[in-house]
Amino acid sequence: MSGDEGTNRLGDYLRARRELVTPEQAGIQPGARRKVKGLRREEVALLAGISADYYLRLERGRDHNPSPQVLEALARVLHLDDVERLYLLELAAPRPRNRPRRRPEQVPARLHHLLAAVGVPAFVEGRSFDVLAANTLAAALSPRLRPGQNRLRSMLLDPEEREFHVDWERSVASFVGAFRRTVGDASDDARIVELVGELSLSSARFRSLWARHDVRELQGGTTTVRHPVVGELTLHRDKLPVDGLLLVLYYPDEHGDSADKLRLLSSLTTA
Repeated sequence: MSGDEGTNRLGDYLRARRELVTPEQAGIQPGARRKVKGLRREEVALLAGISADYYLRLERGRDHNPSPQVLEALARVLHLDDVERLYLLELAAPRPRNRPRRRPEQVPARLHHLLAAVGVPAFVEGRSFDVLAANTLAAALSPRLRPGQNRLRSMLLDPEEREFHVDWERSVASFVGAFRRTVGDASDDARIVELVGELSLSSARFRSLWARHDVRELQGGTTTVRHPVVGELTLHRDKLPVDGLLLVLYYPDEHGDSADKLRLLSSLTTA
């Protein structure tokens, strides 16, 4: 991680979220001379029913054992949703001193067989959003879905990816939030440190989003992409966990324009 992140993760998160809550959202009249947009530390403490000194210790990393009741109160004051609230509780949980080393990410043979058998774009994604395996149709949908690519790096640094995603701004915000959620307690993982460092230096958008400490769940949904040959496709996306990896599938509604375009793309790859 860049800077001091990883040494005071709870305090960093509290400060970032405090700065995003406006006085009006908290029911406080800001006053004409107020200079800060978010909440002050003492305001958070007052609204959460704890002392300002105790909240200051939490934010500065001098107290690592807040009670669940305190955390729930802070989650309420900071307007955290269920995913963010759970993340806050996890940040405050004791970290084991001797954590097992993460195993190298390897794609099982059966997943390679599955990728070859399914008739839709599909690929296998690692915990750092590295593409570890992909079928031909996924690579035809986007060359950034080939093995060796990193989806977060492509999203932020590849100009073609900005054109590919119809709603790039929303997509990149979701990607960064999901990446932070995935990082979890692996903030000292060498691959993650490398990736965060690279993106922090290369992308102002990443720096801005990373500083917010948004967290999102890794989940499916529906997205619209713009292919340079077949045009716009609206595709459903499912992410299925398999042996610590994610199998990602893109597929259209059975009958419709996007299904026709995907069949055309498939025929072009086999021509």
